[in-house]
Amino acid sequence: MAATSNIRMVLSDIAKGDIKPVYLLIGQDTYFIDLIVDALEKYAVSQEDRDFNYNLYYGNDTTADTVVNCAKQFPVFADRRLVILKEAQAIYSGKTELDKLAPYLERPNESTVLVITYTAEKTSAIAACEKAAAKSGAVIFKSNPPRDYELPRYLRDYCQQKRVSIDDKAVEMLCDYIGGPLSKLFGEVNKLIQIKGGTGRILPEDVEKNIGISKDFNNFELIGAIRRRDYPKCVAIVNYFRNNPKNNPSVVTAATLLTFFSNLVSAHFLPSKDDSSLSDLLVRKDRYALNDLKEGMRNYKPVQAVNAIHHLREFDARNKGVNSFAKEYDLLQELIFKIMT
Repeated sequence: MAATSNIRMVLSDIAKGDIKPVYLLIGQDTYFIDLIVDALEKYAVSQEDRDFNYNLYYGNDTTADTVVNCAKQFPVFADRRLVILKEAQAIYSGKTELDKLAPYLERPNESTVLVITYTAEKTSAIAACEKAAAKSGAVIFKSNPPRDYELPRYLRDYCQQKRVSIDDKAVEMLCDYIGGPLSKLFGEVNKLIQIKGGTGRILPEDVEKNIGISKDFNNFELIGAIRRRDYPKCVAIVNYFRNNPKNNPSVVTAATLLTFFSNLVSAHFLPSKDDSSLSDLLVRKDRYALNDLKEGMRNYKPVQAVNAIHHLREFDARNKGVNSFAKEYDLLQELIFKIMT
């Protein structure tokens, strides 16, 4: 059973010709799912054999019986037949129709590669298929939307695969303002890679110039100013956010601040505060992130970090209209004032 963490293994096996009879690909973030489908289209059946041994169906335009009957057929003058059902969640009658696929998935035709993609949020309709596929040793790949804290790791890994390096600040800027899904985030990075000619290092200046994100006024810089207790800089950044609300939603800023102060609280109450223990708290494992955490610990005592989280929760409630009619960036500036005083 495959998972998002071993996407490389799945793609590597396909490229080597170690191809299974069934691939059940489930998840809302379709980036990795599309990679697997593309790899199977490339390696499962050769281009010259595709006319008679490749069938593509979409859930809203087919039935389970049609897909199964096609998958049961033997390849014509080739080693394999490739059958792909995309957007299975859109199939007519939903779970009732999808359940008809289960008997085949439990005992698939060894000379057919059947690929099913299911990208709905709720997966109960595909449960019977998943159970049946597991019994036959199929590849079951789940590609759920990554959490915010996972995005920097995915982005760095993607850049490494593309043989380009990326500055830490550029990573933070892109993850903060582009976010998920991965297809959207990587699409913006691809633009930068092309602009850089496929080589070199992606810098904050590149992001600012080509993506439209300020390198001096963003959540990354705001955290730095709060960490240093530089209140005038904080006010300048909030004012920039106020004038550019579309690219700087306060809810994202609040989430970033919550992560920062949650790490501070955890760090203050660690039994051991050596570098190794502190690094375990961080998404970024480099010395810059570690030094930033240490600076925050020096400038905010444990009780101050705990109080900051309390103020953030209060901000969240008031920003949603609970006992407050103030504008969001006025509330954000008030929040920072409370944190720093």
